[in-house]
Amino acid sequence: MNAPTNRTYQEEPVATGAEPPRPGTGRGRPRDASRDAALRNAAMEVLAQVGYRALTMDAVAAQARAGKATIYRRWDSKLDLVIDTCTQLVQRSIPEPDSGSVEEDLGEFLRAFAAFLTGPVGKAAQALVGELPHEPELAAAFRESFLLPQRNMLRRIIERGVERGEIRADAPVDTVVELTGAGLLYRLMLTGDPLDARYVDRILQEALLPLLRG
Repeated sequence: MNAPTNRTYQEEPVATGAEPPRPGTGRGRPRDASRDAALRNAAMEVLAQVGYRALTMDAVAAQARAGKATIYRRWDSKLDLVIDTCTQLVQRSIPEPDSGSVEEDLGEFLRAFAAFLTGPVGKAAQALVGELPHEPELAAAFRESFLLPQRNMLRRIIERGVERGEIRADAPVDTVVELTGAGLLYRLMLTGDPLDARYVDRILQEALLPLLRG
């Protein structure tokens, strides 16, 4: 990914009397799914470079080498574009493990999530975090589309462990879910130390499993 820059982008005004085409209203060739992916990748790259406030449809179009109307045929606003981008890329990046062992599943989930956070999508997500207190609509959508799916996946992994008898029935599941995210994000965003497999395994063996198994 390109290094962050100080540049900002200004949105081009829509011509007077005309509105950007809305999803499903455009005519012509059917939508190309591969083009959607390219536009999401462009949005992710611009977001990581300049942050949410400075991101514009013009900047995404330039990054993707596409017309702005091409983007508006798919998304009504940059909020829709950013949230859809995060949602789609997270779903592709972190498959839900179900090996029959809670220890293996938790380890696989943590390693995949750590790799995700340190990759291109994670860098774009980091650029959003600082904006959340100032953008309530973005914060609500970000939590629902980006954070909750990961929390729910982690909870399902733990619940399957309870059902199999690997975890005590009164285990502090909520605490474990919170600690998992906090442990990864603390190292990623505050300490600057490596968010690597060794650290992930230490969290799993020294904190999460002892809490779950008692």
